[in-house]
Amino acid sequence: MGFKTLCLGLFCVSFLSYIYTPIPDNIEETWKVMALDAVAKACTLMALSLENVGVMRYEEFISMIISLDYTQPLSDEHVTVTDTAFVNIPVRLYLPKRKSEAPRRAVIYFHGGGFCFGSFKQRAFDFLNRWTANKLDAVVVGMDYRLAPRHHFPAQFEDGITAVKYFLQDKILRKYGVDPTRVAISGDSSGGTLAAAVTQQVQIDPEVKHKLKLQALLYPGLQVIDTSLPSHRDNEHGIVLTRDIAIKLVSLFFTKDEALPRAMRKNQHMPLESRHLFRFVNWTTLLPDKYRKDHEYTEPVLGKSAYSLPALMDPRALPLLADDTRLQHLPRTYILTCQYDVLRDDGIMYVSRLQNVGVPVFHDHVEDGIHGALSYMTSPLYLQLGLRIKDMYVSWMDKNL
Repeated sequence: MGFKTLCLGLFCVSFLSYIYTPIPDNIEETWKVMALDAVAKACTLMALSLENVGVMRYEEFISMIISLDYTQPLSDEHVTVTDTAFVNIPVRLYLPKRKSEAPRRAVIYFHGGGFCFGSFKQRAFDFLNRWTANKLDAVVVGMDYRLAPRHHFPAQFEDGITAVKYFLQDKILRKYGVDPTRVAISGDSSGGTLAAAVTQQVQIDPEVKHKLKLQALLYPGLQVIDTSLPSHRDNEHGIVLTRDIAIKLVSLFFTKDEALPRAMRKNQHMPLESRHLFRFVNWTTLLPDKYRKDHEYTEPVLGKSAYSLPALMDPRALPLLADDTRLQHLPRTYILTCQYDVLRDDGIMYVSRLQNVGVPVFHDHVEDGIHGALSYMTSPLYLQLGLRIKDMYVSWMDKNL
């Protein structure tokens, strides 16, 4: 009996130590954030355990949990909501019911989820898109896309660019009563990655007559060629999203080869021919002092991986790798970053690069922000932080679109 009790006690201590993350003093609703983080870490532990014993893959378990939060396309007194498809790509349309004499604005939104799970059907994204449509009196399009690892890059980019180009056609804009000069694209986390990549392509595509007026990127991931940025070190065991899980998800975006995440954890995954790209992600010049702190730059080890993965150097996957010529064509941009986020520095470096080439960019940095805050806007998992970020984003869109 004593031995069993000891084993149970050790298990409980190990479990609690795994799911416990200290919460910084400046974060609001400390106990709620701690509870949400514990739930996220517990789900991660369960998913990894099931994967290790061969029951199901990590991302399959997380997708199963997230799917419990899916909604139906229910209209309300302000907005008509319907699910349809743009060239076989699932979308959810939010059309304001109030009459308008003039064509409306439009917002295209890509959901986050590490490219491996999630949908516009999630309650938080349905709430956000519904809110945006009502507050801006705008047509809102929630976009889905094929998910990894069943579909690796460039499937997600191809879905995104195909659906956006379809929507920007004259006949489709007329069908939904949209002003072709007032269309924006936005997304959070990996959805922000996709929004940034699609925007880069749309703005230089000669086949696209109507260009995007704005892009809004909410705590986006924009590069993985350097996995030892200050934000990676500061938030290695971060709230909700840790460095290890971020690396696992982005690896699945590219390949199922377990060698990639192992190499990424050591920052030894890039080939020799990628050396010229590191000037685009050099945080010693692109990050303000307050984010560099006392961190010392450690140059990634190149050419150590035994395999070649060209996608790791493709700006369609990693928008921060685009050269200045490509960036110069971008529209007015909104970037929101969170202090306690492993992806923080990606967004901040993108701000610097866009400013350097003359693109109008507005940067909101949330000092008490955590990654994925927009996923916590509906009961019972709502955070005031998520609602505040939602208001910041929608307010900027309203003023600039």
